Amino acid sequence: MHTFSVLAAGSAFVAGLGGSDRLNPVQLFLDADIVVQGVMVGLLLATVWVWAIIFGFSLRMGAVRRRCRAFEREFWKVQNYSTVRDDADVRKSAAGRIALAGLDEWQRSVSVQGFDLDGARQRVAGAMDATVAEEADNLAARLNFLATVGSVAPFVGLFGTVWGIMNSFFQIGQQQNSSLAVVAPGISEALFATALGLFAAIPAVIAYNRFSHSVNALEAGLQRFADRFHAVISSQMERG
Repeated sequence: MHTFSVLAAGSAFVAGLGGSDRLNPVQLFLDADIVVQGVMVGLLLATVWVWAIIFGFSLRMGAVRRRCRAFEREFWKVQNYSTVRDDADVRKSAAGRIALAGLDEWQRSVSVQGFDLDGARQRVAGAMDATVAEEADNLAARLNFLATVGSVAPFVGLFGTVWGIMNSFFQIGQQQNSSLAVVAPGISEALFATALGLFAAIPAVIAYNRFSHSVNALEAGLQRFADRFHAVISSQMERG
Protein backbone atom coordinates (compact mmCIF):
# COMPACT_ATOMS: atom_id res chain seq x y z
CA MET A 1 0.00 0.00 0.00
CA HIS A 2 2.84 2.34 0.80
CA THR A 3 4.40 1.70 -2.63
CA PHE A 4 1.18 2.56 -4.43
CA SER A 5 0.76 5.74 -2.39
CA VAL A 6 4.27 6.80 -3.40
CA LEU A 7 3.49 6.05 -7.04
CA ALA A 8 0.26 7.98 -6.78
CA ALA A 9 2.09 10.96 -5.33
CA GLY A 10 4.66 10.72 -8.13
CA SER A 11 1.87 10.53 -10.67
CA ALA A 12 0.26 13.66 -9.31
CA PHE A 13 3.59 15.45 -9.39
CA VAL A 14 4.30 14.42 -13.00
CA ALA A 15 0.78 15.32 -14.03
CA GLY A 16 1.14 18.70 -12.39
CA LEU A 17 4.29 19.35 -14.35
CA GLY A 18 3.23 18.04 -17.72
CA GLY A 19 -0.50 18.59 -17.63
CA SER A 20 -3.27 16.06 -18.12
CA ASP A 21 -2.82 16.08 -21.90
CA ARG A 22 0.67 14.56 -21.62
CA LEU A 23 1.60 10.88 -21.45
CA ASN A 24 2.06 9.94 -17.81
CA PRO A 25 3.92 6.62 -17.34
CA VAL A 26 3.20 6.48 -13.60
CA GLN A 27 -0.52 6.93 -14.19
CA LEU A 28 -0.43 4.26 -16.88
CA PHE A 29 1.06 1.88 -14.34
CA LEU A 30 -1.46 2.74 -11.63
CA ASP A 31 -4.43 2.32 -13.99
CA ALA A 32 -3.20 -0.99 -15.43
CA ASP A 33 -4.54 -4.43 -14.57
CA ILE A 34 -2.77 -6.24 -11.71
CA VAL A 35 -1.26 -8.76 -14.13
CA VAL A 36 0.09 -5.98 -16.36
CA GLN A 37 1.40 -4.20 -13.28
CA GLY A 38 3.28 -7.35 -12.29
CA VAL A 39 4.82 -7.55 -15.76
CA MET A 40 5.85 -3.89 -15.58
CA VAL A 41 7.44 -4.28 -12.15
CA GLY A 42 9.37 -7.33 -13.31
CA LEU A 43 10.65 -5.51 -16.38
CA LEU A 44 11.64 -2.45 -14.37
CA LEU A 45 13.58 -4.64 -11.93
CA ALA A 46 15.27 -6.39 -14.86
CA THR A 47 16.19 -3.00 -16.33
CA VAL A 48 17.75 -1.85 -13.05
CA TRP A 49 19.74 -5.07 -12.79
CA VAL A 50 20.87 -4.78 -16.42
CA TRP A 51 22.26 -1.30 -15.83
CA ALA A 52 23.90 -2.44 -12.59
CA ILE A 53 25.68 -5.19 -14.55
CA ILE A 54 26.66 -2.73 -17.28
CA PHE A 55 28.29 -0.31 -14.87
CA GLY A 56 29.81 -3.03 -12.70
CA PHE A 57 31.21 -5.00 -15.63
CA SER A 58 32.64 -1.87 -17.25
CA LEU A 59 34.54 -1.05 -14.06
CA ARG A 60 35.67 -4.64 -13.65
CA MET A 61 36.95 -4.96 -17.22
CA GLY A 62 38.85 -1.71 -16.89
CA ALA A 63 40.52 -2.91 -13.70
CA VAL A 64 41.36 -6.32 -15.22
CA ARG A 65 42.98 -4.70 -18.26
CA ARG A 66 45.03 -2.30 -16.15
CA ARG A 67 46.31 -5.05 -13.84
CA CYS A 68 47.20 -7.30 -16.77
CA ARG A 69 49.09 -4.54 -18.57
CA ALA A 70 50.97 -3.59 -15.41
CA PHE A 71 51.89 -7.20 -14.66
CA GLU A 72 53.07 -7.99 -18.18
CA ARG A 73 55.10 -4.80 -18.32
CA GLU A 74 57.01 -5.81 -15.19
CA PHE A 75 57.03 -9.53 -15.90
CA TRP A 76 59.10 -9.33 -19.07
CA LYS A 77 61.77 -7.37 -17.19
CA VAL A 78 62.35 -10.23 -14.75
CA GLN A 79 65.54 -12.26 -15.24
CA ASN A 80 64.68 -15.10 -12.86
CA TYR A 81 61.05 -16.15 -13.25
CA SER A 82 61.10 -18.28 -10.11
CA THR A 83 61.09 -15.06 -8.05
CA VAL A 84 57.67 -14.22 -9.49
CA ARG A 85 56.09 -16.96 -7.40
CA ASP A 86 57.14 -15.16 -4.20
CA ASP A 87 55.32 -11.97 -5.13
CA ALA A 88 51.98 -11.76 -3.30
CA ASP A 89 50.55 -9.37 -5.91
CA VAL A 90 50.92 -11.83 -8.77
CA ARG A 91 47.58 -13.51 -8.15
CA LYS A 92 45.75 -10.17 -8.35
CA SER A 93 45.94 -10.17 -12.17
CA ALA A 94 44.68 -12.68 -14.70
CA ALA A 95 48.02 -12.67 -16.49
CA GLY A 96 49.77 -13.33 -13.17
CA ARG A 97 47.61 -16.37 -12.46
CA ILE A 98 48.36 -17.70 -15.94
CA ALA A 99 52.09 -17.23 -15.37
CA LEU A 100 51.87 -19.01 -12.03
CA ALA A 101 50.06 -21.95 -13.63
CA GLY A 102 52.87 -22.26 -16.17
CA LEU A 103 55.59 -21.87 -13.54
CA ASP A 104 54.03 -24.45 -11.22
CA GLU A 105 53.73 -27.00 -14.01
CA TRP A 106 57.27 -26.22 -15.13
CA GLN A 107 58.58 -26.87 -11.62
CA ARG A 108 56.70 -30.15 -11.32
CA SER A 109 57.96 -31.34 -14.71
CA VAL A 110 61.65 -30.57 -14.23
CA SER A 111 61.65 -32.03 -10.71
CA VAL A 112 61.13 -35.50 -12.20
CA GLN A 113 64.34 -37.34 -13.00
CA GLY A 114 64.76 -37.77 -16.75
CA PHE A 115 61.53 -35.93 -17.64
CA ASP A 116 60.17 -36.04 -21.17
CA LEU A 117 60.77 -32.64 -22.81
CA ASP A 118 57.86 -32.79 -25.27
CA GLY A 119 55.48 -34.04 -22.61
CA ALA A 120 56.57 -31.29 -20.24
CA ARG A 121 55.98 -28.67 -22.90
CA GLN A 122 52.48 -29.97 -23.53
CA ARG A 123 51.64 -30.02 -19.83
CA VAL A 124 52.85 -26.45 -19.35
CA ALA A 125 50.87 -25.28 -22.38
CA GLY A 126 47.78 -27.16 -21.17
CA ALA A 127 48.01 -25.65 -17.68
CA MET A 128 48.21 -22.11 -19.03
CA ASP A 129 45.51 -22.67 -21.67
CA ALA A 130 43.15 -24.02 -18.99
CA THR A 131 43.80 -20.95 -16.83
CA VAL A 132 43.15 -18.63 -19.77
CA ALA A 133 39.80 -20.34 -20.39
CA GLU A 134 38.93 -20.19 -16.70
CA GLU A 135 39.66 -16.46 -16.52
CA ALA A 136 37.48 -15.80 -19.58
CA ASP A 137 34.66 -17.93 -18.18
CA ASN A 138 34.75 -16.09 -14.86
CA LEU A 139 34.50 -12.74 -16.61
CA ALA A 140 31.68 -13.83 -18.90
CA ALA A 141 29.60 -15.52 -16.19
CA ARG A 142 27.35 -12.51 -15.47
CA LEU A 143 26.80 -11.78 -19.14
CA ASN A 144 24.30 -14.64 -19.33
CA PHE A 145 21.75 -12.45 -17.57
CA LEU A 146 22.13 -9.77 -20.24
CA ALA A 147 21.58 -12.36 -22.96
CA THR A 148 18.50 -13.69 -21.16
CA VAL A 149 16.95 -10.26 -20.68
CA GLY A 150 17.74 -9.29 -24.27
CA SER A 151 15.92 -12.30 -25.65
CA VAL A 152 13.09 -12.70 -23.13
CA ALA A 153 12.10 -9.15 -22.09
CA PRO A 154 10.30 -8.24 -25.37
CA PHE A 155 8.14 -11.35 -25.08
CA VAL A 156 7.37 -10.65 -21.42
CA GLY A 157 6.32 -7.14 -22.39
CA LEU A 158 4.26 -8.57 -25.24
CA PHE A 159 2.51 -10.88 -22.78
CA GLY A 160 1.54 -7.85 -20.69
CA THR A 161 0.29 -6.11 -23.83
CA VAL A 162 -1.82 -9.08 -24.91
CA TRP A 163 -3.29 -9.42 -21.45
CA GLY A 164 -4.11 -5.70 -21.32
CA ILE A 165 -5.78 -5.76 -24.73
CA MET A 166 -7.81 -8.82 -23.71
CA ASN A 167 -8.93 -6.90 -20.64
CA SER A 168 -9.91 -3.92 -22.82
CA PHE A 169 -12.09 -6.13 -24.98
CA PHE A 170 -13.62 -7.57 -21.83
CA GLN A 171 -14.53 -4.04 -20.74
CA ILE A 172 -16.20 -3.47 -24.11
CA GLY A 173 -18.41 -6.48 -23.45
CA GLN A 174 -19.16 -5.41 -19.91
CA GLN A 175 -20.09 -1.83 -20.80
CA GLN A 176 -21.67 -2.62 -24.16
CA ASN A 177 -19.74 0.29 -25.55
CA SER A 178 -17.06 0.01 -28.25
CA SER A 179 -16.13 3.68 -28.41
CA LEU A 180 -12.45 4.64 -28.49
CA ALA A 181 -12.79 6.38 -25.15
CA VAL A 182 -13.54 3.03 -23.51
CA VAL A 183 -10.74 0.95 -25.04
CA ALA A 184 -7.99 3.55 -25.54
CA PRO A 185 -6.83 3.81 -21.89
CA GLY A 186 -6.55 0.04 -21.51
CA ILE A 187 -4.68 -0.33 -24.80
CA SER A 188 -2.30 2.48 -23.83
CA GLU A 189 -1.53 0.73 -20.55
CA ALA A 190 -1.02 -2.56 -22.39
CA LEU A 191 1.33 -1.06 -24.97
CA PHE A 192 3.33 0.53 -22.16
CA ALA A 193 4.29 -3.01 -21.08
CA THR A 194 5.80 -3.65 -24.52
CA ALA A 195 7.69 -0.36 -24.30
CA LEU A 196 9.16 -1.42 -20.96
CA GLY A 197 10.14 -4.77 -22.47
CA LEU A 198 12.07 -2.99 -25.22
CA PHE A 199 13.51 -0.56 -22.66
CA ALA A 200 15.00 -3.54 -20.82
CA ALA A 201 16.03 -5.57 -23.88
CA ILE A 202 17.77 -2.96 -26.03
CA PRO A 203 20.55 -1.97 -23.58
CA ALA A 204 20.92 -5.63 -22.56
CA VAL A 205 21.54 -6.75 -26.15
CA ILE A 206 23.92 -3.88 -26.90
CA ALA A 207 25.87 -4.44 -23.67
CA TYR A 208 26.02 -8.21 -24.19
CA ASN A 209 27.49 -7.84 -27.68
CA ARG A 210 29.95 -5.19 -26.57
CA PHE A 211 31.10 -7.02 -23.46
CA SER A 212 31.34 -10.36 -25.26
CA HIS A 213 33.70 -8.71 -27.71
CA SER A 214 35.71 -7.26 -24.81
CA VAL A 215 35.99 -10.67 -23.12
CA ASN A 216 37.05 -12.30 -26.38
CA ALA A 217 39.67 -9.61 -26.95
CA LEU A 218 41.01 -10.01 -23.43
CA GLU A 219 41.09 -13.80 -23.79
CA ALA A 220 43.05 -13.43 -27.04
CA GLY A 221 45.52 -11.13 -25.30
CA LEU A 222 45.95 -13.55 -22.41
CA GLN A 223 46.45 -16.40 -24.86
CA ARG A 224 49.20 -14.44 -26.62
CA PHE A 225 50.87 -13.85 -23.25
CA ALA A 226 50.62 -17.58 -22.47
CA ASP A 227 52.07 -18.54 -25.85
CA ARG A 228 54.95 -16.12 -25.45
CA PHE A 229 55.73 -17.37 -21.96
CA HIS A 230 55.45 -20.97 -23.14
CA ALA A 231 58.12 -20.24 -25.75
CA VAL A 232 60.39 -18.85 -23.00
CA ILE A 233 59.82 -21.91 -20.81
CA SER A 234 60.51 -24.24 -23.74
CA SER A 235 63.82 -22.51 -24.34
CA GLN A 236 64.71 -22.84 -20.65
CA MET A 237 63.89 -26.56 -20.73
CA GLU A 238 66.03 -27.14 -23.80
CA ARG A 239 69.01 -25.52 -22.10
CA GLY A 240 68.38 -27.72 -19.09
